Amino acid sequence: MSRHTAPAGVRLGVVRGISYGMFGAPDSFVPEARELGATLVRVFLYWGQVEPEPGRYDWSVVDAVLGQLDPAAELWVTVCSSSPWATRQPAGFLPSSPALDPAGYERFVGDLVARCRGRVDHWQCGNEPSNTGLLWAGTASEYVGQLTAFHRAVRAADPSASVVLGGCGHDVLSGPADSEARRFFDHVVEHGRDAYDLFDVHLYGDPHAIPDQVAQVRAMMRRHGYERPVVAGEYNGPTLFEFPRAQAELERAMTAAFTGAAEPGEAPDRATMRLLYERAPELPPELLMFMEDCPPELAARRDRVNRRQIVTRTLLALACGLTRTACWNLAPEIPGYRDRLNLMGFLFGRLALMDYEGTALTRRRPSADAFALLTAYLDGVTDVRRLTTEDHPGLYAFEVSREGRGPLRVLWRSGDPFTGEDGPATPVDLPWPHATAHAADVFGAAVPLRRAAGRVGVPLSVTPVFLSTEPREG
Repeated sequence: MSRHTAPAGVRLGVVRGISYGMFGAPDSFVPEARELGATLVRVFLYWGQVEPEPGRYDWSVVDAVLGQLDPAAELWVTVCSSSPWATRQPAGFLPSSPALDPAGYERFVGDLVARCRGRVDHWQCGNEPSNTGLLWAGTASEYVGQLTAFHRAVRAADPSASVVLGGCGHDVLSGPADSEARRFFDHVVEHGRDAYDLFDVHLYGDPHAIPDQVAQVRAMMRRHGYERPVVAGEYNGPTLFEFPRAQAELERAMTAAFTGAAEPGEAPDRATMRLLYERAPELPPELLMFMEDCPPELAARRDRVNRRQIVTRTLLALACGLTRTACWNLAPEIPGYRDRLNLMGFLFGRLALMDYEGTALTRRRPSADAFALLTAYLDGVTDVRRLTTEDHPGLYAFEVSREGRGPLRVLWRSGDPFTGEDGPATPVDLPWPHATAHAADVFGAAVPLRRAAGRVGVPLSVTPVFLSTEPREG
């Protein structure tokens, strides 16, 4: 694939998680993802996981992934340089850090890629390296050096595979132009320009900010005289960062935890969560809905927001020209794990599409149904175009072209993500020059339409509606 060419077609995918096979035997996940309509899967592998001792490889996790592959699905592998023996900061899991022996790192990557030659479509060098301390224990310059060695190894072992730049995350996109995270990524984009094919952006925060987020990363590349295709290695919502009152309460608890409220021997992140649970009766509902054992009506509201955002985020990303998206994430890292003081679980744990029943990954969460409905409607998608809607302020309308299938539009109105469904839908009159019209919302409910003289009236709210010529397609 040419470095300047976007991958052919459109692939809607999922991320398995960040620790596949790390804390238990590698289980089945590709068939489960395919059942939801995913045509791309992203999985993480770790240096120490694959090469636990110098020169001794354990291919069990790698082969477990390869053994599940479906020819109709692309595979995206994120390789993290975490090792108890081979990296500057020894780690069995995270953070990744620079290799003690760069030649040894390049050899490892080459051997891994050779093992998977022709089976892996995209190889990624680490994940969100600008998130220093947590995900990468090194400098921007050290990441560029490792990226360069990674690119060289992939090219030598499998020239047909693409190399993906470590994800550009919320820490970069939400900060000011002079933030440390932005300076880190700007250095990587400038000095790593010849060592990657695809730019990975992670689309969290306000979903309607996605066009601006994509524009930001393209501008970052253009500032240095080039541009690569952009893909989304992670996206989903809601996250707490979308709700100012909730974020303010989290920051208040974190400040207290880091300035003396932590108990002896208690980690600040766990102290943060303990303080939040102690104050649960005072917290706003926008925060409570992310917490364990929240009132059922809040859990149901959060699930509805999640189902809506799987659709809105995907459509906004595709309309920006992205052809690869991977929804975060398919399932919890291991069966039965619950820890309400785990901060990362609090922030992102409820975004999983599926869950375990015992040790089998069989239970669909409501968001899985939304993802499956979306992939059914978008099956065969070749292009998504946002329509001009000056006559209807706040309207989001997208025209979806699908190979061998009839017309499809996806529609919704902007509104508050938490309360936007509380009011009545607003009728919107649109051109529709087709003989038949059928509409269903993201929850699978039929939407009543009004037809007259080549036009259709659709009641719209923050809930996405699929408008097509066929009865419900999902």
